[in-house]
Amino acid sequence: MSRPNTAQIRTDDSSVASVAERARAASRAIAKLSAEARTEILNAAAAAIENGRQSVLAANALDCPEAETAVASGKMSQAMFARLRVNEHGIAQMAAQVREVARLADPLYRRLSATELDDGLILYKESCPFGVIGVVFESRPDVIPQIGALALKSGNAVILKGGSEAAHTNEALVAIWRECLGKFPGAPADAIQLLHTRADVMDLLSQDRDVDLIIPRGSYELVNFIMQHSRIPVLGHGEGICHIYVDRAADVKKAVAIAYDAKVQYPAVCNAAETLLVHQEIAKEFLSQAVPQLKQAKVELRGDAKTTAILPNAGIVPATEKDWATEYGDLILSIKIVSNLGEAIDHINRYGSRHTDSIVTEDAAAAKRFMDEVDSASVFQNASTRFADGYRYGLGAEVGISNSKLHARGPMGLEDLTTHKYKLYGNGHTVAEYSRGEKKFKHRPL
Repeated sequence: MSRPNTAQIRTDDSSVASVAERARAASRAIAKLSAEARTEILNAAAAAIENGRQSVLAANALDCPEAETAVASGKMSQAMFARLRVNEHGIAQMAAQVREVARLADPLYRRLSATELDDGLILYKESCPFGVIGVVFESRPDVIPQIGALALKSGNAVILKGGSEAAHTNEALVAIWRECLGKFPGAPADAIQLLHTRADVMDLLSQDRDVDLIIPRGSYELVNFIMQHSRIPVLGHGEGICHIYVDRAADVKKAVAIAYDAKVQYPAVCNAAETLLVHQEIAKEFLSQAVPQLKQAKVELRGDAKTTAILPNAGIVPATEKDWATEYGDLILSIKIVSNLGEAIDHINRYGSRHTDSIVTEDAAAAKRFMDEVDSASVFQNASTRFADGYRYGLGAEVGISNSKLHARGPMGLEDLTTHKYKLYGNGHTVAEYSRGEKKFKHRPL
């Protein structure tokens, strides 16, 4: 399979400024589509992904050999390579997520509030699209159908820039999506566009006239770079340093299963656990069962002095201060033994990234304190951190996870891709009458 012609993805004027201008025009057209039309397009896109599976697989086969070379040379982790690879099951999941988004309630033009300011003067607050969203991501081609579906359903246009390691796969998926859009009146193909170079990213970050929001998905270095260089608001998470805390009142069997899942099930993603905190009263019993299972899964363990003292022959590497603040994104787990719940909470709030943290305990009071005091977007009891995901939360899919506290927090679904506007209906009303005291506001909720 040859590299897809980029003319399928851009017109002849391929400057980023032109891409952004066309995205702005497309966003206005998409926003005018009915909820039924947007749902119909999404169902068609899901079918198109399934029907185009061979082109996607062939494109991915072009990306993988170079990535394998990068893994062999140490330039790419095995976990990152796993996120790049696409198979039949992965394509089926892509289509399923698009259909899941299609089934969700329409997020647009919902009346959020209504207030009677005075007789004949009514103020409405309604949800509406952002407009144009730029998404910069690494490695994972499945980001494209997730974001494409969420953007279309919420009436937005999207400009994508994926990592060069997945260039062929990304182009194949965007080409399928654009071809599908072109079959529907009023749905411009430019509602989804793909950038190609690092220079394009820098140009994108300066398009504050036509791009409303930037969402980075990837490493801490990528997210931090974009936050420092963008003239556009940026929403995303800098790191995913997630914790499992095994409390003194934990069910050990549950704790072992949860810790294993949180680290091993998919270590490359931001909601995988990076640090395991263990109450000293249960440490020996828990670690004697958990460590062999983690080692069998080829997890490198880095423990504090108390951990290595409990299991001196388990091959646990001494942890350093840097480990507590590191997102490994790989089969590496740091372990620290704490004296009480308060110490665990303090450790998480100091070293964590406000992403997702979980307590394993049968003590309801301990769980409540943990959930109230840990300052993270998602806090769990007796559940793996891997549940912090838009699809698993019932959001259909996610455009990313935010550990910010402004606008959106946690997995970002449809509602987080909308903003709101105020609509005021009057009948010749003027402010002067109120300023002079001739009229008074009612401010009555309707």
